[in-house]
Amino acid sequence: MTTAMPYPAPPQAHLVTGLMGANLTKSYASAQESPPALRGVTVVVQPGEAVAVMGPSGSGKTTLLHLLAGVLQPDGGQVSLDGADVSGASDAERTRLRRETFGFVFQSGQLLPELPAIENVALPLMLGGTPRRDAEDRAGALFAPLGLAGLERRRPGELSGGQAQRVAIARSLVGQPRVVFADEPTGALDQRTGAEVMQHLTGLTHQLGASLVLVTHDAGVAAWCHRTITMRDGQIIGEERR
Repeated sequence: MTTAMPYPAPPQAHLVTGLMGANLTKSYASAQESPPALRGVTVVVQPGEAVAVMGPSGSGKTTLLHLLAGVLQPDGGQVSLDGADVSGASDAERTRLRRETFGFVFQSGQLLPELPAIENVALPLMLGGTPRRDAEDRAGALFAPLGLAGLERRRPGELSGGQAQRVAIARSLVGQPRVVFADEPTGALDQRTGAEVMQHLTGLTHQLGASLVLVTHDAGVAAWCHRTITMRDGQIIGEERR
């Protein structure tokens, strides 16, 4: 797999700018039953920066992603975006943040099988109140850059795995998010297709000026990012910059 980043490192930014998780803790059961999922983790993702999070199963990497994205709330610590509290926001506010400010790419794509590709991409905009025609126009503009021209009316079952994942990338970017969260986005793909997906994902997030937080088991996938954080037992044990 090609591992060179397709874009330069982002400029340095003050720590109050961007996404920050400070001293995050999280447990899913009592201390007697299982150890904490996170043990005082602090991470800063600067605007335009791509950060990979690696570690074995159970290391806390997916929990960290869910806390940073406002899917879960921490037991302790705080998540903030440009200094504004995310973790302390109401459920409704965090739902709106995930719909309007964040984008998501999952391992399986999670496309709706009954909808054509362009409607899958336009759906977040329509849920936010954008008229269908405007939403589909904005969605359609992403198909050619992702190598999907001509596939707008195909349903997910009529797409290859790589094509479906690129549709999922388009959906994550259609709202011009500040941060894109990707959980094992190449986990169901072969090496060559995974490299193509990563090239599109990192290239387009950079063009939009969005940050990328990526969870992966694959060092080759992580190498597309500016920085790799390694986790074990709910803590950060290492960091590599490129």
